[in-house]
Amino acid sequence: MRHPSFDLDVLRTFVTGVQLNSFAKAADRLGRSTSAVSAQLKRLEEQVGSAVLLKSGRGLVLTPLGETLMSQARRLLELNDEIFDSLHQAQVEGCVRLGLQEDFGEHLLSDILRRFAKVHPRVSLEVRIGRNAELLGLIERGQLDLALAWETALDTPHSSRIGATPMHWIGPRDQLFAQEEAPLPLVMFDAPCVLRSAATEALDQARIPWRVALTSPSVGGIWAAVTAGLGITLRTRIGLPDHLTTLPGLPDVPNLGYVLHRAVAEPTGAVRQLASLIRTSLEQQTFHTCRATTELSLGKTPKD
Repeated sequence: MRHPSFDLDVLRTFVTGVQLNSFAKAADRLGRSTSAVSAQLKRLEEQVGSAVLLKSGRGLVLTPLGETLMSQARRLLELNDEIFDSLHQAQVEGCVRLGLQEDFGEHLLSDILRRFAKVHPRVSLEVRIGRNAELLGLIERGQLDLALAWETALDTPHSSRIGATPMHWIGPRDQLFAQEEAPLPLVMFDAPCVLRSAATEALDQARIPWRVALTSPSVGGIWAAVTAGLGITLRTRIGLPDHLTTLPGLPDVPNLGYVLHRAVAEPTGAVRQLASLIRTSLEQQTFHTCRATTELSLGKTPKD
């Protein structure tokens, strides 16, 4: 049986509209009229045989089929771009500047470097491991091409939320932590820190007294202090040492999103390839739980 072929241009319109949360903005970016984009979406739904978008208030939301299509379409487009870039890799030279939030740096960096160097052997990488505010500042000043950071109230003009992971209360595995101890000792990054804010807000809402027993500028310092029994911390399972464990009986906290920031709207082929590798690497991790529930607009153009 011969299967019909998807039009990559139509899939790119669909994916771009979802990523930008606006098909009007996607039309502008792709150089098409809004009516042309609407026609492409209608043709796509006719081809898959069901709706991929439904109205929700003033916007649109992906259907379950739309979520599946989004994931598969993105993979297909990334493969298309990877093939194109690999065929032209001999022409690609220069340097790509990547920033990673510290949690991701140690856990993902070797895989990303290995895969990127295989595709672009003549492109050098400059890697900066840092905290959110520092990385976003470098993006805004054009001193980084890409940055992977936690989702916060801070944003950049060219960013996309690519997933989320649960936050956990963490303490030593080989000892029972006295959770009834008051005030509860915390080991945290120094402020501002999205996980520190989430921890203190959750404890305040639960009316659990707390104190900051130790602050550290590094994740390694936090793990060392928790191991020494100075307190507990709130972090994700990314890079969690084997001798530490998640703790029950403390307030629930939401998932923490992670965002890929780009310095410019239309990056080079090498930067696009690196962004694709980061997405793929994240989706293969056990901590990756979900992508954002996407609300879309055909007529409005919010910040992406």
